[in-house]
Amino acid sequence: MVRSMTGFGRGKAAADGLDITVELKSVNHRYFEFSSRLPKGYMFLDEKLKSFCQNRISRGKLEASVIIEESGGGDTAVELNENYADSFITALKNLSERYKIKNDVKVSDLAGIPELFILKKHTVPDETVAAAVIEAAGEAMDSFLAMREAEGERLKKDVAGRCEFILEKVSYIEERSPETVTAYRERLEQKIKELIADVQVDEQRLLTETAIFADKVAVAEETVRLRSHIKQFCDLLDSDVPVGRKLDFIVQEMNREVNTIGSKAQDISIAHTVVDIKSEIEKIREQIQNIE
Repeated sequence: MVRSMTGFGRGKAAADGLDITVELKSVNHRYFEFSSRLPKGYMFLDEKLKSFCQNRISRGKLEASVIIEESGGGDTAVELNENYADSFITALKNLSERYKIKNDVKVSDLAGIPELFILKKHTVPDETVAAAVIEAAGEAMDSFLAMREAEGERLKKDVAGRCEFILEKVSYIEERSPETVTAYRERLEQKIKELIADVQVDEQRLLTETAIFADKVAVAEETVRLRSHIKQFCDLLDSDVPVGRKLDFIVQEMNREVNTIGSKAQDISIAHTVVDIKSEIEKIREQIQNIE
């Protein structure tokens, strides 16, 4: 299954009063590159997420975002700061006695003094948080890969169609190439007759010159190798493992063979066909830059 390197996925999980959301998104990259955006105090999740994701994908610049929110109101306990309260009440009493001020302080008056109270938040063990984050990441990864596979299928159809087009052009070159040799022989014979008038044409010399030209412009080896590269390319498109790097290498080889054909071409029609093929190979090269 061909996969694109661009994708997005979101997953959710809950753990001990926490709501966890994980988002994964990626763009093209030659290798696997990972970065994460984590809440303060949760940096220990970075390596766990990286390891999890790297086991599922091999290429792409991947960013994982984790959002952790408290889901319940009973997760925080309020306790009296007794030492502070004792000192505070004693100070108020001394103030009242020393300056003859009525001590009419009520509890409601003290409620607005934050130092009198201690807020104790319920803490969730790191292992519990990590397990929930990986659960959410698993859900995100499933939708992430589904998106990659859908885009990969579109890319596969596109480049496979371009390969078919190239094969048609290769067939034309293979049919046209022998005709260029025949045409060369006829032109050469005509030119010799024009130069030497009624003198008998040396058939053996004509054959030799034609053979030299035929060898010079022969592209059979190149077209055979080009067909082989295209077959290997198409076979890889049906592979179940990441093939992006291999496809990139094969496209380079395809381009090399076409360049050789172009350098040998002594025919304007073949030269134009080579330009068409090179244009398609360049389009294929651009497309497979997005294949994992």
